[in-house]
Amino acid sequence: MVAKDIYPDGGVRLSATQQFGASINSTDFHSGSVIMGSTFYESTYRTPRGGGAPVTEKAVTRIGGGWGVYRTLDTSYVDIASGSRETDYSLHVDGTIYRRNVTFSSGHPVRRITGWQSGYKGVKAMTLISQTPTYDTFLMTLTSGKLYTARLPLAGGQIIPGVVKQVRGSTWQGFESLVAAPCGSGTLLLGIDKDTGSGYLYSVGHANGTATVIKGLGKVPGTFTDPVYFHWKNFTDPNLAGE
Repeated sequence: MVAKDIYPDGGVRLSATQQFGASINSTDFHSGSVIMGSTFYESTYRTPRGGGAPVTEKAVTRIGGGWGVYRTLDTSYVDIASGSRETDYSLHVDGTIYRRNVTFSSGHPVRRITGWQSGYKGVKAMTLISQTPTYDTFLMTLTSGKLYTARLPLAGGQIIPGVVKQVRGSTWQGFESLVAAPCGSGTLLLGIDKDTGSGYLYSVGHANGTATVIKGLGKVPGTFTDPVYFHWKNFTDPNLAGE
């Protein structure tokens, strides 16, 4: 799963969820999106089954510029009865979350803005915690130390009728990065403090405002000094179900 020299050293500024899974000829196929500088790229490559060098069929494809104004990037991949959907979310420096639906034309991805919601200027870090056919939910820390969820429905007009709930009122401002993974009806959450290079693990119950149960699981061994962190997702992993 792990591969080297996919991107130039220090080149990636933001990364969406990266997907991987078993493919042909005893290889694993990997795909995902990144922003390098102000440019959006799609990347794909193969590794031997289980990971490691050599990397083959590597392709880092330029999609377009103008992305220097965004502070976060993530992609929600959801398998539903009618097929699947791919939805990008990015947080603008002015505090507006933009949603883009991803469709394919002649095998190439096409991104179109389908909605936005303002009011997120104080967000420090955010991560996707829930995916359904009708909405996606993010967990986010604020510079004030508060912890919130934001449910962003897929239906409605261009202004997303997002539902924002406070989960905690203080102490969460230390995390510059959040990474989530599904854990039953809740979320396994890694909070990364880049100032100290420390990571802390939490079990977050089904999100329900201030009634949400959060259990600290302690400091994670190792040092977290990489510039970018993101969610690894196997193609067969269940959807996030944290709310």
